[in-house]
Amino acid sequence: MDKKTIEKVDIKGKRVFIRADFNVPLDENGNITDDGRIRSTLPTINYAIDEGAKVILASHLGRPGGKPSPKYSLAPVAKRLNRLLNKEVKFLGDCIGPDVEHTIKGMRPGDVVLLENLRFHPEEEKNDEGFSKALAALTDVYVNDAFGTAHRAHASTYGITKQVKYAVAGFLMKKEIDYLRNTVANPVRPFVAILGGAKVSGKIGVIENLKDKVNKVIIGGAMAFTFLKAQGQEVGNSLVEPEMMDVARRIQQSVRERGVKFYLPVDFVVAESANDGAETKIVTAQEIPKGWTGLDIGPATTRLFSEAIQDAKTIIWNGPMGLFEKDAYSRGTFAIARAVADSYALTIVGGGDTDVAVHRAGVSDSISFISTGGGASLELLEGKELPGLAALTDDKD
Repeated sequence: MDKKTIEKVDIKGKRVFIRADFNVPLDENGNITDDGRIRSTLPTINYAIDEGAKVILASHLGRPGGKPSPKYSLAPVAKRLNRLLNKEVKFLGDCIGPDVEHTIKGMRPGDVVLLENLRFHPEEEKNDEGFSKALAALTDVYVNDAFGTAHRAHASTYGITKQVKYAVAGFLMKKEIDYLRNTVANPVRPFVAILGGAKVSGKIGVIENLKDKVNKVIIGGAMAFTFLKAQGQEVGNSLVEPEMMDVARRIQQSVRERGVKFYLPVDFVVAESANDGAETKIVTAQEIPKGWTGLDIGPATTRLFSEAIQDAKTIIWNGPMGLFEKDAYSRGTFAIARAVADSYALTIVGGGDTDVAVHRAGVSDSISFISTGGGASLELLEGKELPGLAALTDDKD
């Protein structure tokens, strides 16, 4: 990575502001249901503690709309960190202000504090200069370990970097960039991209960026129906982006002209509606009845896709194969998850729904790398520059 990382700066005895991504799911009682994002930042936090830094942790949680809300408090995260770090993590009721400054001034090497939700202040998402300066005043060294927000130019991910001497990457950020950027740049072949999810529009950039690099492209999920409709096929009430059909035709032609194998589903699980208890049946891609909706890939497609990745040496997967949140339409996604996990390949799973899918399929431990960033991983795979990464100190400096 071409950015300076935390181990390349002296942090002993210094105030180290670690921007983490603690945007974890909570149940209705405020209990954390998946602490994966917290655990993923532990190597950076523990390193800072071991080096004798005064550790200041900051994050957002949810979308509180720029005002305090008990529903989006980071208090549950503080409790979980207490347990995971096996030491006291002092939770502060705000992220800026005299009380915060006073507490941080009294910190000793090895102490850890967690600031309250950054997005309780509207200035955070507005990348307000005054707010950025207020955050910067709390620290000597800034560390960004929040890859999931690296595609946002917010005060705590971008503005603050202009106000500090050192703005460096944490270990998670480095790992994300190394996997997602370096693997795409220098893949071991055959290199297969599996793309799913709802819309072609959300994955155009990824396909365009990868089409000169991959050997195979596999399309699943609802986005497949736009490609099929563009070929003149009947897709019933399945989700289609009419404005994207010309793009779908162009993409398919362009990919094939480069000698890249392009796979679309050959059968689907369809239903009269997505409601629980609705009648379902399996039909070929050419026989989707009018008024019915495709909600999962079928068994023949599952076999086709699974065989297509058997010889892969590198696999990137972003987007589920169907409405896997419902049991009736989860088989395709879970089968592909198992096929990816069983392959003898370097396997990288994009964040968001795909992350959830591999965990529900019980194969997360067999995936080489699961990204913590949905939107950020997509933009990196599209070849875009991430503001939160670009703002960090260059390694040559």
